[in-house]
Amino acid sequence: MIRIRDIKIRENLTEEQVFQKAIFKNKIKPEEVERWHIYRKSIDARKKEDIYYNYTIDLELKNKIKEARYEQVEEYEFPKIKVSRKSKYAPVIIGAGPAGLFAALILVQNGIKPIILERGKKVEERIKDVEEFIQNKKFCPSSNIQFGEGGAGTFSDGKLNTGNSPNIYSRKVLEEFVKFGAPAEILYTAKPHIGTDNLRKIVKNIREYIIQNGGQVLFNEQVTDFEIENGKIKAVICSKRIETDSVILAIGHSARDTFKKLYELGVDIQPKNFAVGVRIEHLQDDINKAQYGDKTALKLPVADYKLVYHAQNGRTCYTFCMCPGGQVMASNSEENSIVTNGMSNFARDGVNANSAVLVNVTVDDFYKNSPLDGMYFQEDLEIKAFELGGSNYNAPVQRVGDFLQNKVSAEFGKVKPTYMPGVTMANLNDILPDFVSETLKEGIVGLDRKLHGFADNDAILTGVETRSSSPVQITREKESLNSINVQGLYPCGEGAGYAGGIMTAAVDGIKCAIKVLEE
Repeated sequence: MIRIRDIKIRENLTEEQVFQKAIFKNKIKPEEVERWHIYRKSIDARKKEDIYYNYTIDLELKNKIKEARYEQVEEYEFPKIKVSRKSKYAPVIIGAGPAGLFAALILVQNGIKPIILERGKKVEERIKDVEEFIQNKKFCPSSNIQFGEGGAGTFSDGKLNTGNSPNIYSRKVLEEFVKFGAPAEILYTAKPHIGTDNLRKIVKNIREYIIQNGGQVLFNEQVTDFEIENGKIKAVICSKRIETDSVILAIGHSARDTFKKLYELGVDIQPKNFAVGVRIEHLQDDINKAQYGDKTALKLPVADYKLVYHAQNGRTCYTFCMCPGGQVMASNSEENSIVTNGMSNFARDGVNANSAVLVNVTVDDFYKNSPLDGMYFQEDLEIKAFELGGSNYNAPVQRVGDFLQNKVSAEFGKVKPTYMPGVTMANLNDILPDFVSETLKEGIVGLDRKLHGFADNDAILTGVETRSSSPVQITREKESLNSINVQGLYPCGEGAGYAGGIMTAAVDGIKCAIKVLEE
């Protein structure tokens, strides 16, 4: 394959027209092309008066001699895995989020039949439980936005962040998502996303494939204990005892009861830094104008942003998990608490944009005598938010202008909150730790200098956002990925402290599965 870069497009063209323009510019005749595909598509909006799409196209020419004049690229191929596993026991995967599902995919694709244990329900039933909570405030502790098939990412924007250096693992994840129903454009867009509407279907398709290939997916099966003997995993306990020598621990960042049990059993756990804050909402049209201006005639997707501000107190204030055209979601995993997150459909066609605005929390901020103290720090803040909202699952909300002035909002302006099941006007300064509140105030104003309108008085803050990442790391060996003190236990994904989103969790699931296959 050859690669043609920097194809700048300033008009509304189909992909076929972009291809024709690229080969014309490079003096390649259409009949010379064997096949082609888009490798990369991004938007350059640095100059509002000159916004354009930037394409990279890969193609194969019939004339190999002519190909030599161009940049050569290797076609992607996931490496073949050497399967050495001879164990009589089925590997057990705890958790059916991205890490767990992709670990299971790799195992069944290589002839090993795992057992997935998921405390929540299958995605079809889980959707009903989430809707019941949103509409009627009837909360199900085992089936909600955090727990259930697909994990927390199922009710999100479905971002597939690969960082600045996509690798063979992330490419594998993208291709599997497309195979199970994701739009093909995620293979080449600079900021791929699937949307919650697509994710719900894809998760079901992956489950059915795993079962068809001999794997088991058991729902409503919460792991309550582990049998460890002479430093080796022997069994897991749920509604029954399952003997095994390999456990992929893909429990997610909200499995607090499992963190407690592992700590009680002596599994090495370390506290880690995380972040807390609020959700902020703007009108999506205002974000579009701030990012794109009003001069371009290009048909552009709704705009997003990713912002960072370094405060004078040494803290960092940053946006996280921005959801264009989305809504703020009730994401608690326990009764009598408030947790927020964001969600968008693939079309991103909602009125509001929302994002977490977070402040970094260090181990020194919360550590007392246990590596689980960060978890208790989060929990305390979530209970305070529940009480501030009226102790009825309403979330506390406040206009940005009133937050900056430290007063309760009296009315909403042009931005209306999207959080369901309901909201209560409050002063978020009353529950946020002082270092969080002060950094947020300085940060919101500072971020406004990077994105005009970010500190709009009418923007809405909803509290609290506490689950951006796990507060612990379940330590593992660098090469084998085993727990450092329990052989056969593979801490995996976001809950174990080795991932931060759908893509990185899925990649970590793949890596852990490969270790199980090679052991």
